[in-house]
Amino acid sequence: MARYLLQRIITMFVVAFVVVTATFFLMRALPGGPFSSERNVPPAILKNLERRYNLNKPIHEQYLDYLKGVLVWDLGPSFKYKGLTVNDVINRGFPVSAKLGGISLLLSIIVGIPLGILAAMKHNGVTDRTISGLAILTAAAPSFVIAGVLQYVFAYRLGWFPSATWGDGKLRYIVLPVLALSSYNLAWIVKLTRSSMLEVINQDYIRTARAKGLREIVVIYRHMIKNAMVPVIASLAPMTASILTGSFIVENVFGIPGIGREFVQSITNRDYTVTLGMTLFFCLLLVGFTLIADIVLAFIDPRVRLEKEG
Repeated sequence: MARYLLQRIITMFVVAFVVVTATFFLMRALPGGPFSSERNVPPAILKNLERRYNLNKPIHEQYLDYLKGVLVWDLGPSFKYKGLTVNDVINRGFPVSAKLGGISLLLSIIVGIPLGILAAMKHNGVTDRTISGLAILTAAAPSFVIAGVLQYVFAYRLGWFPSATWGDGKLRYIVLPVLALSSYNLAWIVKLTRSSMLEVINQDYIRTARAKGLREIVVIYRHMIKNAMVPVIASLAPMTASILTGSFIVENVFGIPGIGREFVQSITNRDYTVTLGMTLFFCLLLVGFTLIADIVLAFIDPRVRLEKEG
């Protein structure tokens, strides 16, 4: 197990290095620059700005300087936010996205897993078809469509909730964003839980447990759910990373000052360092949560641990 963890940690750093390198050179390959959108900027001032942010250096020197900063988690200054560094932008946006994403993820798990189990236990019945149909419909709808429908119905027509703004994260301000952000993940968890439960139901050890006279509720919770949750837990790793960093679309639709909105604005503003820093931050979250999910799976299912060690 220790050897496997060491290999995964090394892989994490390799993946982060590849992502940073690819993003760095792709951003530099785009036409224009971070100050090209400024109007009527004298050439002398433009050269001073490039010198201030080391953009006048050869591309390989800029790349090496950036890597040195990444090693000490100094992601550099923002080109568009005066007096702010990339670390400052992440520090102010991530808590908002983490609060929104954490509530959305918790809602998806609490509602999605029981609905998936219920659909599997009522296989091919009215309950199963209803839950599966709603899950497919929700998963197929883009998040901006769901966000727009929620705004129109509950904000404009009924007036129950504000249509936008964060409002310091008060309950009435986060209900609609949470519903919009959790919709796809909730539907995915429902479908995955249902399919996993259906695979487990037909296993020999389930028939053996029932033949011993165990109550159905005991068979479900002691034998079915534990094994059926393995693929669900594995899928939670990338889901957690993406949802905690905030949905780019949902945060923009509702005007939430999270890291997703900052990322979109950094691309629009050609803010190289912010785009690079947030890409690296998202990459580290993704590989980190994937590693955590693997560790949890190894404790839940010994077969996973043996396979990895082999």
